[in-house]
Amino acid sequence: MSLVVWTVCGILSLFGALCYAELGTCIKKSGGHYTYILEAFGPLPAFVRVWVELLVIRPAATAVISLAFGRHILEPLFMQCEIPDLAIKFITAVGITVVMVLNSMSVSWSARLQIFLTFCKLVAILIIIVPGVMQLIKGEIQHFKKAFEGTNTSVMGLPLAFYSGMYAYSGWFYLNFVTEEVENPEKNIPLAIGISMVTVTLGYVLTNIAYFTTISPEELLSSNAVAVTFAEQLMGRFSLAVPIFVALSCFGSMNGGIFAVSRMFYVASREGHLPEILSMIHVRKHTPLPAVIVLHPLTMIMLFTSELEDLLNFLSFARWLFIGLAVAGLIYLRYKCPDMPRPFKVPLFIPALFSFTCLFMAALSLGSDPLNTGIGFVITLTGVPAYYLFIVWDKKPKWFRKIVDRITLTLQIILEVVPPEDDQKS
Repeated sequence: MSLVVWTVCGILSLFGALCYAELGTCIKKSGGHYTYILEAFGPLPAFVRVWVELLVIRPAATAVISLAFGRHILEPLFMQCEIPDLAIKFITAVGITVVMVLNSMSVSWSARLQIFLTFCKLVAILIIIVPGVMQLIKGEIQHFKKAFEGTNTSVMGLPLAFYSGMYAYSGWFYLNFVTEEVENPEKNIPLAIGISMVTVTLGYVLTNIAYFTTISPEELLSSNAVAVTFAEQLMGRFSLAVPIFVALSCFGSMNGGIFAVSRMFYVASREGHLPEILSMIHVRKHTPLPAVIVLHPLTMIMLFTSELEDLLNFLSFARWLFIGLAVAGLIYLRYKCPDMPRPFKVPLFIPALFSFTCLFMAALSLGSDPLNTGIGFVITLTGVPAYYLFIVWDKKPKWFRKIVDRITLTLQIILEVVPPEDDQKS
């Protein structure tokens, strides 16, 4: 059943990615989900989306992938014993800080590092898939017999399973966060999304098939680092390389996520939905410095106060609710703006199926994990009064506006940032 979930999540993610390819080629603005919701449904839902991204989704998502980085980078040092949780969180905090410093220092460094780390990801997957294929050739199929025995098919458990699977595939929308920085987006966005989604889906499914050639479902469930467990049983001393490559892969996901989402905050600030300081860029390095570092304190709070599974359920409700809404916006725009140029167009059943699945998962998850998804739901609702307080209400007291202006000016001086138009003039 886990392989079925991996495959279905890959197909659903491909559907979502194709929808975002259409949105990215007809709305040529950076910002991803935020921009598409803004264009389709207006400022209120768009503000709530970026509000939840800032407070919930991005800090929690960064903490989740960073915890995997911290665990795997320490694995070679603790091969014979359990890794202390505090050590994992400390190394994780260091990794998060390094990524944010890097994205604050240079756009080109971040991009070049991402290319190298993408290569490391593919190497890590091949290190697992190739021995797995060799095991299958040898006839190691004992764990595939009675494959559905002991499967938990609880309706309430499925949303959380799909959350985990969809989270693993969830890099497909990052390209749309930086649409304005993509050359020839009409051609390159659909091409990049199509190639990457097929590659990733095949890689993930084959990797999990490889695991089952060597380790049992029970061993897989009890392992904190499945790739390491697989390598230890099959590769001997070479198994030390696996956690290092996995850690580099996780570091790449951290870097890509921060690089992309800082552009969403930049665009939202440019639209007046976040403080002006977040739309400013460094005078020399030309990086969106404030939009990058604003995530650091919130990510650290989540890292040291929550567990990985709780974080995943916490962020997934809000993430898939709004991705479903953004894709529903594609359907709405077909009728609202029928003459909008659409260089790439998907059949209507694809966005209909994908948006329904996302919204259905979000609704069911409230019963599957009411505490964490409920907290995410409540924080989402707080975006509505925040919108009317911070955005709609334009008769704020003079003393309040003076304080905001003074804070903005102080941060500008400390961070050495200016509005983009001032930077272009200089």
